[in-house]
Parts: sequence; C-alpha cells; structure tokens
Amino acid sequence: MKICVTGGTGFVGGHVVRELVERGDDVRVTYRDEGRLERLAALQPDPVRADVLDRAAMRRAVKGCDLVFHAAGLVGSNPPDRVWQVNALGPRIVVEAAAAEGVGRVVVTSSVAGIGPAAPGEIGTEEDEFRAGALGLTYVDSKHEGEFEALAAGAREGVEVVIVNPSYVLGVPVDRSQPGETSTRTIGNYLRGRLPAVVDGQTNIVDVRDVATGHLRAAEKGRPGERYILGGHDIGWVEFIERVAELSGVEHPVGVIPRGLGGAARRGESLGLRLPVSAEGLVLMEQNWRYSSRKARGELGYRPRKLDTTLRDTIEWYRELIEAGAFGMARPTPLSLAAQAMRFADGAGLLFGVRAVERYAGWRLVAGA
Repeated sequence: MKICVTGGTGFVGGHVVRELVERGDDVRVTYRDEGRLERLAALQPDPVRADVLDRAAMRRAVKGCDLVFHAAGLVGSNPPDRVWQVNALGPRIVVEAAAAEGVGRVVVTSSVAGIGPAAPGEIGTEEDEFRAGALGLTYVDSKHEGEFEALAAGAREGVEVVIVNPSYVLGVPVDRSQPGETSTRTIGNYLRGRLPAVVDGQTNIVDVRDVATGHLRAAEKGRPGERYILGGHDIGWVEFIERVAELSGVEHPVGVIPRGLGGAARRGESLGLRLPVSAEGLVLMEQNWRYSSRKARGELGYRPRKLDTTLRDTIEWYRELIEAGAFGMARPTPLSLAAQAMRFADGAGLLFGVRAVERYAGWRLVAGA
C-alpha cells in the first residue's frame, strides 16, 4: 500500500512511519526541514518537501497514495497565529488535497485537547461536549477546530476521515540519539534537576508505540466521522513525579503548584509581569485530563502497555542522552535556577517546615524527594 504521512519526522509521526515500513508499506513522508529527515534514515521513506498549508504541495505529496496519515501539528501556544494555522487549517487542506487526488481515507492526529478537559471528578470520553472555549487556550482551541474542519471537509468531499486523540505521550523516539520532544522533557528535566515545580492537576500517560499502533488500527477499523481516544493510564502530576523518582532512584524536590493559580498568572501577564512559565501553560496543566480509551479498545482492539514500562523506557533513554553529553553545558534558565534553589533548600533542611505543613493540612507542597 502507498501511504503518505505528514509530520513523519516528529515524535508520533516517526513511530507511525516505522510501523508502516516494518509492515511492508511504501511510505512517503512530508518534511519542511531537511535536517529532520536524518531521524528516519534507517527507515528510508520517500521524502517529499511540503508544508501542510501549501495546497499545491500537499496535492503532490498525496498523489498516487491509498491512505494518508495527517500527523503534522504544533504542540504549544506560540506563536499563536502559526499554531492556529497549522492545527486548525492544516487538517482541512490535507483532506481537500486527498479528495482532489482520489485518496479515500485520511487519519487525522488530534489530541485529547481537541475534546477538551473533562469535568472535575469525571473521566472524559469521545462524546463529551467541548467545554474549553471559555479557557482561551490556543492549543486546545486549535486542535478542536482542526477536527471540525477535517470532518467537514471529509463530508463535503467524500473522504473518509477518522480522528485519533492521543493523551500525554511519553516514550523513546525512533532515533534514540535525538533529545526529547515537548512531552518527554518533563522526565528529562526532572532527571537533570531542572524541574522546579508541577501543577496539582490530572493527566493521562500513553506510550508513543501504542499511539502509533492505534493509528494503524484506526486506519483499518475506524468508522468514518468518528474519533478515538488513544490513552493509557490516568495519573496526577504529583503521583507521576513520585513514580519517576522511585523508578529512577533520583530524588529532587519539586514544588507543587495548587490548582487555580493559572487565572492569577494570566492577570499578572496582563499587567506586564514576566513569568518564568506561561500562564496558559499553568491553566492547561491544572485541568482534569483523565480519559477513557474504552471505545478504541472495543472497536479497534487497542491495548496500551503498562505505565511503568513506558516510564522505565523513557528514563533509560534519557539517561543515555545525559551520559552521552547530548545536552552539553546547558545555560541556566529561570526554571533551572528555581530547581537549583529547591535542591539547596532541601539540602539545608529548609523544607522541613513545608513537610510539617503537608502533614498538618493534608496538602502536597513538595514531590519527588
């Protein structure tokens, strides 16, 4: 089968490419930065230079293909205009290009962000009403809009569109020599002593290999017009740090930011205050991102592996990078300096009072040590 993968040089896209190549498919990969193709050198896909916002280039990329995986996207909120164009408009352009070239099916990589956070205390599903509009989160809104645009274009043009919604993705990239993507840096920064704090929110962790397999199963079994959550294991960020500390044997004190401070941070930013982290990032992390993959399990035969397996593999890979000197002499940042201050305070016994407050109030204020 001839298959085109947009975003194939990325974290999730790279694993989709690897599974397709190992299956024996003829794989074409779109790229913008030629240097990133080195990540796929061992797989030897057919590279085609194309921006997902370039309609003519996308038609050339999908021409002669039987199936398209649209895995290209931007994770983050800056620059807002570019994030919105790539995440919200890109899926429609890819589906329209597929229709123009006679490709009958497109699998679009979205995110649980496109569904929006679950209500407090609940577990999210594909059928949830999108409640995140009032939060004003660029990434979340752009992924939700991208799903709508892709499905609308599919219905209009006669293309079968299937949406997959991965949760928070961890694991090892196809090229182990490459530093981590945005999601894996949480573990990397913790191991390197550069993570000062986490938000007391909820997330769902999934292995990148399971996400890639879920893509292929969605292409084979997914119903047109449907979305499928590709999740793994619900866990709080505090519990997550504690588990990484236990599995790695590395203990660094990490502050716990209580939920609700994202709004205050936004007000501070509106007054011109420069914060070490974005207010949007705080608002994003303090939401409830717990999700069920029951639909993908039942309809696609999706089976995520154990959480500890994913965490151990990610920790081992990051240790390889650290030992190989992949990060060199990293420059200090406000966050790394804050993490250093936390370690100094812990070593000096200054966090003893904080732990006493924890025991008295029943709140977690420090994790990881």
